[in-house]
Amino acid sequence: MNHWLLKSEPSAYSWDDLLRDGGTAWSGVRNHQAAQNLKAMKKGDRAFLYHSNEDLAIMGVVEIAKEAYPDPSDPTGRFVMVDVKPLQPVKAPVTLAAIKATAKLRALALVRQSRLSVVPVSSAEWAVLATMAGITA
Repeated sequence: MNHWLLKSEPSAYSWDDLLRDGGTAWSGVRNHQAAQNLKAMKKGDRAFLYHSNEDLAIMGVVEIAKEAYPDPSDPTGRFVMVDVKPLQPVKAPVTLAAIKATAKLRALALVRQSRLSVVPVSSAEWAVLATMAGITA
């Protein structure tokens, strides 16, 4: 299983919205590197849902429910989306400040490539973040 981090502005689509909906198509990604990350996702992979711009924190864990398929909102036909479903909220939101203050997370793509909306998370990073969030890896 691979691990990921998906960023969303909570005013656009939040963890609470995902819980209410029971899942969603993760669409609208227009960065080529982020789109490559979507294409690499496999059904059953796990991802943290991170609130960007407002909360700046990991809020929950999602599962990839459907692998990459064409994003109908892309008129060029080059970009894809995946379906995600909520698995569990974090017991304690993991803030960007806490992530940056943790030596074992210095190489985390969220820190190194802060503008990228879909990033991989190594198994070691996942374990550290899960512990910080108060959940089991």
